[in-house]
Amino acid sequence: MDDLDARLLAALHRDARASLSELAEHLGVTRTTVRTRLQRLKREGEIVGFTVVTRRDVAQSPVRGLMMLGIEGRGTERIRSRISAMPQVRAVHSTNGTWDLIAEIGTETLEELDGVLFDIRRMDGVTRSETNLLLSTRKGRV
Repeated sequence: MDDLDARLLAALHRDARASLSELAEHLGVTRTTVRTRLQRLKREGEIVGFTVVTRRDVAQSPVRGLMMLGIEGRGTERIRSRISAMPQVRAVHSTNGTWDLIAEIGTETLEELDGVLFDIRRMDGVTRSETNLLLSTRKGRV
């Protein structure tokens, strides 16, 4: 991957729906160059897909936290599904090590966060948890 590929990927991170013409103009190359580069990046697996970012995805909840969960037995998938369905849960990650799942939670108030944590802790199969509040986020996409 060279500098042009990196700049193309950065432009796609900003707007994955940009037309070939818009990308070519932004990068100072031809549409054919952009098309060829995109095809190669997809073929080589550097680009694995395109997605939509919704308002909810970028809206910062005033109160955010990471909840690490220990789960007994084979209930991880069932609990992951239940937690994922909660509107305050932004993402659920499986992990190795001490914890089975990590849930990213965003709420409007500490009281609402406390209620979400309480609901998750009451789920059958959740044996232990630890939650850390996110105070700030220093780096995001360019």
